[in-house]
Amino acid sequence: MARYFDVHPQDPQPHSITQIAAQLRDDAVIAYPTDSCYALGCRLDNPAGGERIRRLRGVDDSHHLTLVCADFAQLGQLVQLNNAAFRAIKAATPGPYTFILPATREVPRRLSHPKKRTVGVRIPDHAFWLALLRELGEPLVSSTLLLPDDDEPMTDGWQIKEALDHIIDAVVDAGDCGKEPTTVVDWSEGYPVLVREGAGDPARFR
Repeated sequence: MARYFDVHPQDPQPHSITQIAAQLRDDAVIAYPTDSCYALGCRLDNPAGGERIRRLRGVDDSHHLTLVCADFAQLGQLVQLNNAAFRAIKAATPGPYTFILPATREVPRRLSHPKKRTVGVRIPDHAFWLALLRELGEPLVSSTLLLPDDDEPMTDGWQIKEALDHIIDAVVDAGDCGKEPTTVVDWSEGYPVLVREGAGDPARFR
């Protein structure tokens, strides 16, 4: 049965953050709100967690998972950035954007694209996530909570709890959450290619 956490959206309770981080360190998969919509997440060093997320999403290893980072310094350790990408991405973060970039050696191969060796990265603009990532001291593996038979991501904490109660380990509810996934921009070739228009402003990457 998934544990349910009711967290304040602007001032998340420290004891809740500590408990959620402890579950993640114990290899949990959680559902959580972001600045775009709900997502699934697990620790970087949780191989089974990444596979659980892929199974829940109904995607294979060619689908880009996203590494959610606390800040730009952390992001820069995980992906390779040319000067143009550095400036554009730094200007757009934190925010509802996912960037696909070549992964560094810090990223386990199981999390990157099997042929391109690329991975998604993002820095959310959400108080809960920043508090959790600071508590963990490491990025998290993440993917939009969009189930195979659904047209839109899940957006309500209690509905997620009822639907996935025996499939995931925890649900974090921090009030209203966006209903649109992130804007996805592929920078892997050294220039921006708009992959998906979402919650972020796509015009800045055209």
